[in-house]
Amino acid sequence: MGKIFKYAGLSVCVVLLSFIWYKKRPVKVFLVGDSTVADYTLDSNYQHKKYPITGWGQVFQPLLTKANLLALKPLLHADTVLVDDRAKGGRSTRTFFQEGRWSVIYDELQKGDLVIIQFGHNDAAKDKPERYVGIQGYKEYLRLFVRQCRDKGAVPVLVTPVVRNYPWKDEILGSAHGEYPQAMKDVAREQNVKLIDLTSLSAEAFSRKGRAYVTEHYFMNFPGGKYEAYPNGQHDNTHFQPEGAQAVARLVFEGLADISKSVK
Repeated sequence: MGKIFKYAGLSVCVVLLSFIWYKKRPVKVFLVGDSTVADYTLDSNYQHKKYPITGWGQVFQPLLTKANLLALKPLLHADTVLVDDRAKGGRSTRTFFQEGRWSVIYDELQKGDLVIIQFGHNDAAKDKPERYVGIQGYKEYLRLFVRQCRDKGAVPVLVTPVVRNYPWKDEILGSAHGEYPQAMKDVAREQNVKLIDLTSLSAEAFSRKGRAYVTEHYFMNFPGGKYEAYPNGQHDNTHFQPEGAQAVARLVFEGLADISKSVK
């Protein structure tokens, strides 16, 4: 009989410990997207092979301090949040799904998690059929992501693609993403999903900074010999240096704060 009580007591302890562990799991903010969102530090040779390229998701966690999280309630009901950046370079909505990247996230989602979804750069690449997705397909994959987030009790937020460093006209930066930002807005309206119009927000913020500044400090434009990973320099008006990534991450955070004001 004593042994029975002993094992029963151990079982109760295991159950209680499991419950405590589950309760302590922080709310997660999953980042889903392409290279502009990705975390390049996941490469162990980042400093030698890739730095200074930086995705905005890579520098998003420092913005989610306990004090800053107050601005995100009731969108996020948590004092501690863990950013889980699953974005991957070169992916469109279709390839992210077909490669099984979305299914892994879906399996891990829990009620109350936030899923921030930014696609469009690669979906629009007609010259790269391995990743290209037409407007209707783009909408369908976004609808799928939204529906499956909600199936798990997670909160989806759609984010239109951050701008490239072109086209500029009269020192005002426009969008090179064609119909894709509007397509995402259409899905957000249709599905009653929260949306951050990062295309517009980044174009406006970069225009205020000025073309010369963002070209040199935000995007991957620099001469040879400055960084080990780029001995011949770089001319890249899509991807960000740390300062540019931090500026975009701040825009996303502010977008979430604005959304939170409208959540009841």
